[in-house]
Amino acid sequence: MKVGIIGAGVMGQGIAERFSVYGWQVILIDKDDAILEQAKDSIFRSLKLKQMFKQKINPKECLEKIAFATSYNEIADVKFVIENVTEEKEIKKSVYQLLNNNCNEECIFMANTSCVPISWIGNISGRPDKVIGVHFMNPAPVKNFTEVILGLFTSEKTKEKVINLLASIDIAAEVVKDSPGFVSNRLSHLFMNEAAFLVHENVATPEQIDRIFEEGFGHKMGPLKTADLIGLDTVLDSLKILYDEYEDPKFRASPYLKQLVSVNYLGRKSGQGFYKYY
Repeated sequence: MKVGIIGAGVMGQGIAERFSVYGWQVILIDKDDAILEQAKDSIFRSLKLKQMFKQKINPKECLEKIAFATSYNEIADVKFVIENVTEEKEIKKSVYQLLNNNCNEECIFMANTSCVPISWIGNISGRPDKVIGVHFMNPAPVKNFTEVILGLFTSEKTKEKVINLLASIDIAAEVVKDSPGFVSNRLSHLFMNEAAFLVHENVATPEQIDRIFEEGFGHKMGPLKTADLIGLDTVLDSLKILYDEYEDPKFRASPYLKQLVSVNYLGRKSGQGFYKYY
């Protein structure tokens, strides 16, 4: 059992870790060797943490199931590929051209995108019936649920294979139809963006906003903590896509969110976003 994962950022690392724990061989691909080395260290630390909390895993054995590579040639024989690259259509287009040229004809492409339409990805992929959206939830190693999105061309066979794949790593799925942002991100990005407006307008602090969501609504994590976890650059890119796709001013990004990204305050991954992490 072997799966390819494109992009060794936060989501790529988490998905690779999840599959390795469940016995899958994983090939994690990124264009940057330094990013891959950092990913290797982060995954091992995460696995060690699981072991500390008495999960019956062997971190070394799990890590050995993950190959780290820069060449798409390494995924020539995998049955599934999960794409996690940045939310920019031109970058995704070049990635899917590489995937189509390097993967076998039966390989299914799973797009773990935040907002880019799955039908568009299918159309540029070279194999539209084998493209499906799979929106893993963050943090991927521990979340047991995902949103699966059917593009206009996604086949029933592709859907069934992907649902079975997710079940093999104990992840349940809710299947929805294609729409930019799908269900989860059309809603969650409005929360995060409006929360950023409230901070910018000095109505409330990030701590106050998140406490209202956590203690008032019973959310496990408030919108601004969630934004920091995802990465503020990713949130901003997703809002731009939603704004372009719907041409609706409700998706206009908060100036404060733009300001944070402009100074590289990206959330947890940079050490500072709406909160400090050092």
